[in-house]
Amino acid sequence: MDILYLLIPLSVALVFFILAGLWWAVNRGQFEDIEAEGERILRND
Repeated sequence: MDILYLLIPLSVALVFFILAGLWWAVNRGQFEDIEAEGERILRND
């Protein structure tokens, strides 16, 4: 039972880190044009 006092705050902190990373990626425009990245490797530069 004592381990829950450690695991619950760690899991909440992990969720916050994941959400912060997702928020950062969305704000930096990582998901703006998903189709272009798939087509980029097919184009001949």
